Amino acid sequence: MCMTDPISDMLTRIRNANMIRRDCVDIPASKIKQEILKIMKNEGYIEEYKEIPDNKQGIIRVYLKYGALKQKVINNLVRESKSSRRVYKSAKDVEKVCGGFGSAIYSTSKGILCDKECRRLKIGGELICTVS
Repeated sequence: MCMTDPISDMLTRIRNANMIRRDCVDIPASKIKQEILKIMKNEGYIEEYKEIPDNKQGIIRVYLKYGALKQKVINNLVRESKSSRRVYKSAKDVEKVCGGFGSAIYSTSKGILCDKECRRLKIGGELICTVS
């Protein structure tokens, strides 16, 4: 199957699994997806992820995180920069998401970083997605 935007596909799979409160979701593996998931894990939006090898590109199994009464931790997951319209932010334009309660994920010259790291390092880049 030919996909034009694999990151958008990953975010949609996570969004759909979160909507029906599944414990885990499987995603085709790539390095950029692993970096995005690493940031989501460090920020506390997912429980864990692990790579499962197969005869093709591999699979990433993402374990979603919920509250004590099955409340969703991820309320909003939006792909900001699309293949048809790229969104770039300079260092001074990197803002907080939801007053600091959310996170933005950027692709920078230093790698894939969250908005807190971008402000600390004073660098900008392509806004991949926002999570809150």
